[in-house]
Amino acid sequence: MQPNRTEWQKRCTFNGFCKRVLKNEAIDAIRESQTRRKYEVVFSDLSPQEENQLYTCDQYFVNNEAEKSFFVAGKEITAKLLADALHSLPEEKRQAVLLYYFFDMKDAEIAELMKIPRSTVQFRRTSSFELLKRFLEEKADEWKD
Repeated sequence: MQPNRTEWQKRCTFNGFCKRVLKNEAIDAIRESQTRRKYEVVFSDLSPQEENQLYTCDQYFVNNEAEKSFFVAGKEITAKLLADALHSLPEEKRQAVLLYYFFDMKDAEIAELMKIPRSTVQFRRTSSFELLKRFLEEKADEWKD
């Protein structure tokens, strides 16, 4: 049984359409590739000055003297010391403190995010003060010596 003429014409038309679409996509890909080549530069072709403009180096805590610090109750508190104090907290307490003080979230929002009761968030946050205080007192004394 042979397909009728209109069905054959439809197949040929669709076949031609598909080939045309593929050919146009290939042309577009080649054009885009050529356009990119005009503007792209190989790293090995860059001068040392141009290479240095591509990145920056942050130098946190490299020089403790240059680091900003503040004095509280006769103890010097540096950014590194404060970061170490926060890292000394258990994970759940650190999250509560960071979300509350650095991300400006309310206890209820933190509780919803962490899927725990609001009172637990408040307890974790307030109980971490004593841990932070103890850590900072011990370490600030060590840094002086």
